[in-house]
Amino acid sequence: MKKIRTLIVRFKNIIGQHEIHLFRAAIVGMLRQNNILFHNHTNDGLRYAYPLIQYKRINGKAAIVCIEEGTESIGEFFSGFGGMAQIGNREVMLELDNVKVEQTLMQEWDSLFTYSIRKWLPFNSENFEKYQQTEGLKDKMEIMEKILIGNILSFAKGVGIHFEKEVLCTITDLTSVGMLRYKDVDFDAYDAHFKTNVLLPNYAGLGKGVSHGFGMVVRLCSPQRVITK
Repeated sequence: MKKIRTLIVRFKNIIGQHEIHLFRAAIVGMLRQNNILFHNHTNDGLRYAYPLIQYKRINGKAAIVCIEEGTESIGEFFSGFGGMAQIGNREVMLELDNVKVEQTLMQEWDSLFTYSIRKWLPFNSENFEKYQQTEGLKDKMEIMEKILIGNILSFAKGVGIHFEKEVLCTITDLTSVGMLRYKDVDFDAYDAHFKTNVLLPNYAGLGKGVSHGFGMVVRLCSPQRVITK
């Protein structure tokens, strides 16, 4: 059990899904000092850990979601915030909309929470091959649910949480949104609704590409108590 700190920075600027990685580059370019949490690159390669600063498109507008240590690092961005940003080929005046701080008691609960997840990239080469070779729809869905549980566990590990009880997950709706490009590779992407007994922070990401806005989760309604037999 741990309270997870999140800080959501929203801007008034409208961006497209394809511009999130450009928005990310613009923010990194505005920093006065190099901070690995903003870009997850080291001198030797990549920082192989859950991204604590993530770049999003929330209601069509640019946003930054900071988690745990990332909530402290965001001050480095604001210290050099001058308003102008180079997003791809266009120079824009970044207009701050609001900043919201939240705390989420992340643990296993005796209730199920319902979430949406958007533009989720669940597959790597190994689990995609297994999914493709599976014929039954029920079996395919079980694979997707196991992948999602794995994503939740990876997120928990990234913020220093170890669950004592089993993590439950049921996907209640799944829609393919086609192929989306991440790091010059096309991946199958999905929108879904799911239920889990873990309380997750709003706007955190699950799966591949979370620092680029993929796999963003939003809690939808009040929790439902888990019924055990």
